[in-house]
Amino acid sequence: MTDIAALKQEKQELIDKMLEMQKQFIEYEHQHGVSGKDYWASSDGMLANYRQEYMDMANRVVDLAHEIVGSSRI
Repeated sequence: MTDIAALKQEKQELIDKMLEMQKQFIEYEHQHGVSGKDYWASSDGMLANYRQEYMDMANRVVDLAHEIVGSSRI
């Protein structure tokens, strides 16, 4: 596998995981409801690390996309 192919695979795996996280969040929200306080400040359950984990993955996807095409975020 080439380096570009490996980067594309990693990017797709992250996107797939992010989509699964979104699906789980929507299911959780429908079952339990989610207030702004829950979303931004929850320290337990699914929401405890959700925002940070999702943001880290989203940033990695952006970085990978730039690396694949040889561009820069800045």
